[in-house]
Amino acid sequence: MAFVSLKAWRVRSAERAAIAAQLKRDLITALQLGDADSLAVNEIACADPGCPDMETVVLVMRAGLPTRALRIRCPMEAVGPADIDALVADDRAAPSR
Repeated sequence: MAFVSLKAWRVRSAERAAIAAQLKRDLITALQLGDADSLAVNEIACADPGCPDMETVVLVMRAGLPTRALRIRCPMEAVGPADIDALVADDRAAPSR
């Protein structure tokens, strides 16, 4: 196991937070969320066969509707416009919307 300095960890943590914040802004715009709506973006490890090592999970919380969990099958830093478009299509296809 390699030693990671506190300084390097803080730099990496700040980079990850910036990536998550930008992705969240992009998704709020793409999903046309309002002031009463909320969004959470997290990256989780996926142990399922055929699943990438890391995937991005987006929780869409619209006022008055059940929370929806949507998945992007890649890490946050690899999410691109096509992934966002696919997520928006998945969200719009939801019967509860």
